[in-house]
Amino acid sequence: MKKNIIDFVVVENTLLSHNYSLLKLTPESGNKLPDSMPGQFVQVAVDNSKTTFLRRPVSINYVDRVNNRLWLLVRNAGDGTAAIMRKRPGDKMNVICPLGNGFSMPVAVSDRLLLVGGGVGVAPLLELGAVLKARGFQPEFLLGARSADDILESDMFEAIGPVHIATDDGSAGHHGLVTQHPVIQSGWDRIYCCGPAPMMKAVARCAAQSGIDCEVSLENMMACGVGACLCCVEKTVKGNVCVCTEGPVFNINQLTW
Repeated sequence: MKKNIIDFVVVENTLLSHNYSLLKLTPESGNKLPDSMPGQFVQVAVDNSKTTFLRRPVSINYVDRVNNRLWLLVRNAGDGTAAIMRKRPGDKMNVICPLGNGFSMPVAVSDRLLLVGGGVGVAPLLELGAVLKARGFQPEFLLGARSADDILESDMFEAIGPVHIATDDGSAGHHGLVTQHPVIQSGWDRIYCCGPAPMMKAVARCAAQSGIDCEVSLENMMACGVGACLCCVEKTVKGNVCVCTEGPVFNINQLTW
């Protein structure tokens, strides 16, 4: 898929909590957003940050084709992402998009699909869920977080399909990890997952033990996004690969977890 370097304009920046912002961008040129797949990501240039020299990778959260807006859900993880979160309507952002390989689509509409996200790892699952629903599938979501305050975009997920919640402190939904939520044992045909590595590995083990097809979106450090810097190398059954070009989405059968 063709990579594009595009100057965007910030249309909205909504602070979801002290750690998360939802930015909605539109191309400055007025051109239509480029084609993309759920699970792909972008590389955002960081302006006005003396400590940040490289672009920051951000998952595509949602593609609003009606209003020609690209949604990015950003977590404050350091100077780079903090600078992005300070963007205001009218500010410009230079973005390379789309990058990487996304989730694969199921074949049978009758397949039972569970989308599992933890923290900001829920980001790519919104676009995935929307595309699945548009194609006639009926996905369900299992969202995990430390507390109720860290559950992101639940209302948007609920507009697509049933949402199940797990929180570490029990302040919302099931008290415990996503892998301890009863719904994960409900006979799924396929699981899609994104979040912290320990969570994804635990979900992958659950899926493997039950013979469930499972894809995970890795969050390795990606400095360049095009396979040049080798920062994001992951060991697979076929050797070491760059997550930014071969992933970020992998079937768990490809990984050495």
